[in-house]
Amino acid sequence: MSTHLIIVENPADWKPAFPNMQIVSVKDYISQPEYFELKHAKVINLCRSYRYLSRGYYCSLLAEARHHKVIPTVRTLRDLSSKAIYSLGIDCLDKLLQESLDKTPDPNTQQTIEITILFGYCDKPVLQKLARQIFATFACPLMKVEFRHQGDKWLIETIKPLSLNSLKEDQEISFVKALEVYSTKRWINNTKKQVFRYDLAILYNPKEEFAPSDPQALEKFVDIGKKMGLYVELITKRDYGRLAEYDALFIRETTGIEHHTYRFAKKAETEGMVVIDDPDSILRCTNKVYLAELLKANEVPTPKTLILQKDNLHRLENELSYPIVLKIPDGSFSRGVFKANNHQEMLDLTAQLFKDSDIILAQEYLYTPFDWRIGILNRKPIYACQYFMSGEHWQIVQHDTDSGNHSEGGFATLAIDKAPKEVVKIATKAARLIGDGLYGVDLKVTNNGQVCVIEVNDNPNLDEGVENLVLKDELYRTILQEFVRRLDDKTKNGK
Repeated sequence: MSTHLIIVENPADWKPAFPNMQIVSVKDYISQPEYFELKHAKVINLCRSYRYLSRGYYCSLLAEARHHKVIPTVRTLRDLSSKAIYSLGIDCLDKLLQESLDKTPDPNTQQTIEITILFGYCDKPVLQKLARQIFATFACPLMKVEFRHQGDKWLIETIKPLSLNSLKEDQEISFVKALEVYSTKRWINNTKKQVFRYDLAILYNPKEEFAPSDPQALEKFVDIGKKMGLYVELITKRDYGRLAEYDALFIRETTGIEHHTYRFAKKAETEGMVVIDDPDSILRCTNKVYLAELLKANEVPTPKTLILQKDNLHRLENELSYPIVLKIPDGSFSRGVFKANNHQEMLDLTAQLFKDSDIILAQEYLYTPFDWRIGILNRKPIYACQYFMSGEHWQIVQHDTDSGNHSEGGFATLAIDKAPKEVVKIATKAARLIGDGLYGVDLKVTNNGQVCVIEVNDNPNLDEGVENLVLKDELYRTILQEFVRRLDDKTKNGK
């Protein structure tokens, strides 16, 4: 039996002109044992009503309980049931909303605009991008959205699910096209003959300059995953609404709290998926102030660090000597990290940094020709790298603020047993304070042999030919196997 199901209220709702797919009545899906026993099913719920405790609602509820991938999810139904709830998810759409609707004919004379969204597609080309983003935020197969102009801006007045049997003839034609595009993208792939154990989504940004993984590494994850029985697919932020279709999420895009990567991690966690980076790891690692306090409280050696506010700046020169390293709490890839060589540079830099953050970090300057990076997965070290400083610069990545260009130092990769034992030991201790995910711990070893943790990264680099230089493809297999282990544990425990 095919594992791709279209659920309808009445089989007659599926007209002869619609695609040839496996159609199941909601009554049968709810009551027949064969659907309860079906593994890894993909369910498109097209019931006439999704109201609370209706059969359409129970269809999505039972699909999730059976570990079937379903659209819409119960969470989506809950969000769409109340404007007070779904309006919370619209903030991220506001800019696109204004840009799109201002391009419509006579925006100043139209008080309301209504569109139908079918699997992310609408019949107004100028609003297509907006339609896709609404579908990505609220993944309901068929929706009617009404926009209202109030004051000087457009608002989403209502988002309502549509029933299949309510579509007009021209909408049915659009429905068929939209379903075919949507299903061939992900849900139903007749060319995919291999049966995969699990589906893994890798979130990435193809335009990111300092991406955690290069295209070659991402391709390796896809290819090696296939050999391991994993269906691995690269997704972008536009695929937010499809996230529940997968069993696991691997974030390979630089993370941040005020960023879609954190929303992806939170949604994946809510959906019961295996996710790396998990939300707690992102929260803990992306803020250097939190990290500094955590490491200090657990007696992990670090460079001497001060938490600075505007009213305690006078402490700085009493406790640290120049040069002094100044950091904003949420910088990454050497960005937001500066060096003050004297009193005036310190005043200029802190004045600038306090414009963006009420708190900044000051740290003693420890120059070493390279930093250690120990990769930790599930509390165990898996790779060791040395990242050398960029030319005569004091950082691994040197950013030219005038030209926007950057340069990087070289690297050397070692087997874990060839790295200094104390470096590996301290790195492992630091990572364990964060969680059991995938981390890159940056450390320095001073001239007198002191090991200091600089930071713990929740989204460490995994580039082909760098971090895997020693382990080769085995590094990718190790990470993918951890996903399999966690997914197997969830299956055994019935979660």
